[in-house]
Amino acid sequence: MNPTDLLNTMSPEIYQKLKQAVETGKWLDGKPLDENQKALCLQAVMLYQSKVEQPNEHMTIDADGNVVHKSKRELKQALQNSAQQTAPHADQQTIAKFKENDF
Repeated sequence: MNPTDLLNTMSPEIYQKLKQAVETGKWLDGKPLDENQKALCLQAVMLYQSKVEQPNEHMTIDADGNVVHKSKRELKQALQNSAQQTAPHADQQTIAKFKENDF
């Protein structure tokens, strides 16, 4: 199967399952991937990332097929931006607040 055919037949759900298999080293049923399966799944995940998802996250594959590397400062800034988007008005030092009668 050529790369174009692979991308045309791979749904986001299949991509997520292959990505999980590569991350854990196991199929969804718990059976381990052999070395050949790991290599093929990783190639498929990297191809899908670069051509379909085109993420700009650290250690992903960009549209040109290169690994995205971010500096420590860039990663810290992205994390801070993410925290501000999820809780723009929350006190950044407070994890949770409870009233005395909440329990």
